[in-house]
Amino acid sequence: MFKYWGYKAFRDRQQDIVKNVLDGKDTLALLPTGGGKSICYQVPALVKPGLCLVVSPLIALMHDQVENLKKRGIKAIAITSGMSKKQIDIQLDNAIYGDTKLLYVSPERLKTTLFIARFQKMNVNLIAIDEAHCISQWGYDFRPAYLEIAELRKLKPNIPLLALTATATEQVVTDIQEKLLFVNGAVIRKSFFRPNLTYSAFLVPNKRNRIEEYLRQHNGSGIIYCATRKGVKELASYLLSKNCSIDYYHAGLDFDERRQKQENWLSEKTRVIVSTNAFGMGIDKPNVRFVLHYDIPETIEAYFQEAGRAGRDEKPAEAHLYFDEHDITALIEKVNTKFPPVEKIKSIYNALGNHFQLAFGAGKEERYPIEINAFCNKYNFQLLEVYNALKFLETTGYLELSEGTYTPAKLKITATQIQLYQEQVKDKNMNTLIQFILRSHMGVFDEYVNINEFIIGQKIKLTKKEVVEKLNYLQKLELIDYVPQSDEPHVTYLTERLPDSNLSFSPRFYKDRKDLAFEKMKAMIRYLESDECKSVVLLRYFGEEETADCGFCSSCILKKMNSGLSGLLKKLDSFIAAEFTREDTIETAKIIDHFNTENRSEVLHCLRQLADLNKIQIDATGQKISKLR
Repeated sequence: MFKYWGYKAFRDRQQDIVKNVLDGKDTLALLPTGGGKSICYQVPALVKPGLCLVVSPLIALMHDQVENLKKRGIKAIAITSGMSKKQIDIQLDNAIYGDTKLLYVSPERLKTTLFIARFQKMNVNLIAIDEAHCISQWGYDFRPAYLEIAELRKLKPNIPLLALTATATEQVVTDIQEKLLFVNGAVIRKSFFRPNLTYSAFLVPNKRNRIEEYLRQHNGSGIIYCATRKGVKELASYLLSKNCSIDYYHAGLDFDERRQKQENWLSEKTRVIVSTNAFGMGIDKPNVRFVLHYDIPETIEAYFQEAGRAGRDEKPAEAHLYFDEHDITALIEKVNTKFPPVEKIKSIYNALGNHFQLAFGAGKEERYPIEINAFCNKYNFQLLEVYNALKFLETTGYLELSEGTYTPAKLKITATQIQLYQEQVKDKNMNTLIQFILRSHMGVFDEYVNINEFIIGQKIKLTKKEVVEKLNYLQKLELIDYVPQSDEPHVTYLTERLPDSNLSFSPRFYKDRKDLAFEKMKAMIRYLESDECKSVVLLRYFGEEETADCGFCSSCILKKMNSGLSGLLKKLDSFIAAEFTREDTIETAKIIDHFNTENRSEVLHCLRQLADLNKIQIDATGQKISKLR
């Protein structure tokens, strides 16, 4: 493990999981966000002969994993919906006949005829299922394609299976094992309790002001999550106007801009990033000191994953969620709109087929780029209803929506050296291009390599357009397989296009999915409104009953005040309330002098707690407090 990852020892429960897998046992691993799930299948993949098949629903995360493994000298490939049939065909051959150690695939790939045929020829040592909660209809992100894993197992019944997730209730834990046909299986779990991470939820009159105050009073790197791209831009603009070190991120930005923003945050050039939930997945930044939520997530699972990105270095960190009196109503409306009427879903499905000029009975496993705004304008649909209809059609297994995941340009030489030479002698610039590619992209005859047409052009003194033209020419001659970069959303049909009469949804399934969404939303609201320790509420949701109060969350602080357990906090509250009867603002120095304590930081800490409980408001300098506006 040290050779490839630089670690001298496993983290808690990792070694138990790896040993179980190496012993050939089916295993369900429950590790919190940041618990190191990928190591649990990557190590066995290297120890045993053959390759590990990794099933993951997250295309961006697959690409990141593959690139990171390649940097460590580990042969890995990913097959996603963004690839051409020829590219998929070649990669599957590499998995059979090459020295590939990890093959990442999306769950939708599992039931294709091509994959099943090639899978039977592969020397598979382990099947790893990432985000395994997706296999359960009781999970918050059900993906019907995950059910194909059980059929896959029947083709290789003696291969152990490792399922991994960071968010599963007891009902989902049972369901995962049943759906994956566990044999002599085991559940290995690390407690989801994070002693260094304090969770809090605050009902506030002005979320922007409270977040601004928090940023001025707390140091370190952080993430602020908003529900929409519009909300991200507006909050970031407001905080920038207040001279905060802020940038923003969402999936609608082009790849280079997203990459630069992410790199600035990782390298501490930007202290805080305001983002949709598109940010943070697969990013290993251990020193995130806080995660703030400007909007309420729809589920506890989503909140727990996002909040869990704070404090991975096991040093103190905070996860604060701010909401106002309108947010709960907005959340209910949002969840309700996730389930458009069935007739509307059918209408959007039919319009989609017309948009792609797709005949009935055609299109299975075909992939089409889609600009959703243009589609909405063309057919007079609302953007949100189209998005939610497509997501429901994905849940029911009719199609897959890829939401604008960036894939770099790729190239593989399919010709022989002699065939290439025949083109090189005809054109000086072509000769320079081919020679540069052969020198700088090792293995281009054996596998697809990432290329950057602009950088290649700079090196050989051609424009990007000229490089692309020459690559397209070689592609036309079938000497290379050139796949240009893509940053567009795509729709992939998982079945042939069906007429309305054959597009059916079980009323029970529709109702069950909607009921489950509302149950999870209600659990989120109960978390916000509960006066119990926030950590206890979260852990109980995931089936951990034997837990003690954390002592530091918003609920625990309030309990201390009400019970008199914190003398200084209660005395401060009384003193400030008395002072506010005489004046609207109080100097912080006056409060410190009054209590005549040498521990100035203790007083300031208590003042911050009072601010979090909506008792007071601290100004931007930290030198004055006032009544809450």
